[in-house]
Amino acid sequence: MHFLMKNLLFRSPMLRMLAALCLLPLCCACVPEDIDPDVSFDINLLPGKWCQQGTQLFYVYRSDGTGYTWDEADDISEAEAQAFTWEVDGSEMIHIHLTETGTAEVPKYYIITALSSSELRYHDAYVTSKTYTFIKVN
Repeated sequence: MHFLMKNLLFRSPMLRMLAALCLLPLCCACVPEDIDPDVSFDINLLPGKWCQQGTQLFYVYRSDGTGYTWDEADDISEAEAQAFTWEVDGSEMIHIHLTETGTAEVPKYYIITALSSSELRYHDAYVTSKTYTFIKVN
């Protein structure tokens, strides 16, 4: 019976289309209201040292598109920080983290929702329920 149901679902174009239509609302339903892809931010406000609110996680953004990050809660000092490059296009931000060996790059995508001279807030581009808030420390 299981084999018959599986074959009917995957071989029937009508059932595949119905399944896709049923799943479509699940893909679009969870975008936070404060995400606006058409908003631009002044990236000149980004360079500096930022600390994630309520943590010991730090990011340093340099004006040349490079930076580094460390987490003192994990016993990692600024001298042991992980390097990354960054770019901002409108409200979209990408970090490309460099591995210790320098042989691999790990991209991370974010949507900026606030950027001022003292606060940076963004969402993970894939898991929009993850919000990060940073305070500029210098």
